[in-house]
Amino acid sequence: MNRILAASLAAMACAPAAHAQGFDVTVLGATGGIQDGNLSAFMIAPHGDPRAVTCDAGALVAGLIAAESQGSLDAITPPEGSDYTRIGYALTEVIKGYMISHAHLDHIAGMIAASPDDSSKPIYGLASVQEDIRDTYFNWQAWPNFGTSGVEPHLGKYPATTLAPAEKTAVENTAMQVTAFPLSHSGVESTAFLLESGDDALLCLGDTGPDSVNGSGALMALWQAVAPLAESGALKGVIIESSYTSDRPDNLLFGHLTPRLVHEELGQLASLAKEGSLKDLPVIISHVKYSLKKGIAPQEQVLDELQQMDTLGLRFIMPEQGALHHLGGE
Repeated sequence: MNRILAASLAAMACAPAAHAQGFDVTVLGATGGIQDGNLSAFMIAPHGDPRAVTCDAGALVAGLIAAESQGSLDAITPPEGSDYTRIGYALTEVIKGYMISHAHLDHIAGMIAASPDDSSKPIYGLASVQEDIRDTYFNWQAWPNFGTSGVEPHLGKYPATTLAPAEKTAVENTAMQVTAFPLSHSGVESTAFLLESGDDALLCLGDTGPDSVNGSGALMALWQAVAPLAESGALKGVIIESSYTSDRPDNLLFGHLTPRLVHEELGQLASLAKEGSLKDLPVIISHVKYSLKKGIAPQEQVLDELQQMDTLGLRFIMPEQGALHHLGGE
């Protein structure tokens, strides 16, 4: 196959499908805490358009391996003559950038580990998060500096796209735009990312404590911004954490949520939109902490509590690494 034809086929593979609706979310990392290789990361693209961005990057290659084994990457085909496997092509060509909510290791470890063999692409984040990535990791002590500032030499693979709060920014080389909203997470600034493509929107929250405990008002500001999208039906899904079960006392939350607090916060969103706006809304639960103890798996207990407490008609999804979810659309 000649180079022109190969390039044409590759361009067609990256072109958005006609009448695409909603988003495809591939779970690259489902848990929080100690389960290395399966930490917070979601690959997100408009349905029918493979050009993706990740919401956090606690796992990348391990997540792509799991996704391929489950057939979740079947729509991704490297062009003829490519040197890459499907996993390599997904990492280097399909993923166009990383949205990092905060620089805790369980949200960035996969990107750090994959960086030597990754392609050049932006990191999207608030100014404080960009500074933490630069100073904590890309400092030639913890890791080589793959960024464009900080300790020299700068390898320049991951230019920082600093997001101003509540300002929409194009996600480079995709059909999406992102708006960042600051969150409060145990003394660290975390982030909620609102992704939009056409008339569709998807909200992905990093780690956050509830307003009722941290008193920041950050989540209420987020719900006020998102409520019109929920009311219009544009909001196709929410990714939100529930690190612990509801018996966790408030003074031991460490900037996290429980099923009770997830309902409390989503109830605030529901109160700002017209009645019934959140019915059947897919809600992916991220960052459930892996347990080393015997008994019911935390994921099962969290999901059971969420479903038992639900009064809004939400559709809760407990993600498994490698799974593909289509949120919204027909």
